[in-house]
Amino acid sequence: MTTETVAPGPRPRARSGDAGSRRRTRPNWGDRLAGLVMAGPAVLVFLVMFIVPMILAFVLSLTDWNGYSLRFDFIGLENYQYAFRNPRTIDAAVFTATVAVVGTILCNGFGLLLAALISGPGRANTVLRTIFFYPYIISALIIGFLWSALLAPHGAVNELLGIAGIGPVPFLTDPTFAKTTVILTIVWAHFGFNMILYIAGIKSVPTEFYEAATVDGATRWQQFRSVTVPMIAPVVTVNLVLTLVGLLKVYDVVLALTDGGPAASTQTIVYQILKDSFAQSRLGLGAAQSVVLLIITAAIGLAVTFARRGAEKKVTD
Repeated sequence: MTTETVAPGPRPRARSGDAGSRRRTRPNWGDRLAGLVMAGPAVLVFLVMFIVPMILAFVLSLTDWNGYSLRFDFIGLENYQYAFRNPRTIDAAVFTATVAVVGTILCNGFGLLLAALISGPGRANTVLRTIFFYPYIISALIIGFLWSALLAPHGAVNELLGIAGIGPVPFLTDPTFAKTTVILTIVWAHFGFNMILYIAGIKSVPTEFYEAATVDGATRWQQFRSVTVPMIAPVVTVNLVLTLVGLLKVYDVVLALTDGGPAASTQTIVYQILKDSFAQSRLGLGAAQSVVLLIITAAIGLAVTFARRGAEKKVTD
């Protein structure tokens, strides 16, 4: 009876995904500690500048503190109940919602349209981008005072209209005209920022897509609708969220342009919060309104983000 012997061959190599390899790629405690140390200052700033003030605002909203005295009483949810029943607060909230919705649509509409028109190379486009973006870098108070001087009953615009034989237009003295003036002024001051973001998004679209669309016989409008807009969908989401959240907090333009008038018709919710907190010495009420505004702003921002992500997923799929 014979037995066959098998020559020993090379041992099989360990696969790259074995335990030893995974152990080597797993970060050690030193790396984790270094990451925590590097993230520590940012986390500390976030806690001190956001979390702690938010907690303090909620605590103050449960009191009747006037902002000056060291004595105050806890009154529970009375400030919240008063805020939701106060007609002035409700009117301010309605006008703020109008400014946010209409302003977001107009800022993004004008911004996207201008970005599509002047995103190409050329000195003229560069000059136009600078002109349209310039109002955004000016202080909102300066913009408000500027347009207040131009649109006042005896301002430059009405003087020119008088020379043309047209009666003075109540831009700032009629509630309906004043609301429209405030919204258009805010749009004029903000749409340049949206335009710049859209230009950056358009420039990031690969030229191969446009070349293929041109070969297929697509017009410029068809290329814009079927190539540009789907490719810059993330930029659209960012613009919508930033604009909507920013306009919910608008205050300074209203202060300089109309000071909340006429007849409190252009008061925004932030204007109302500051007025209740300091002019009327009801800091507890102002804190309650601030907490409500924070919750609403966060909810709207998250809702818009998820809605836009759903739309982007449908486009990419």
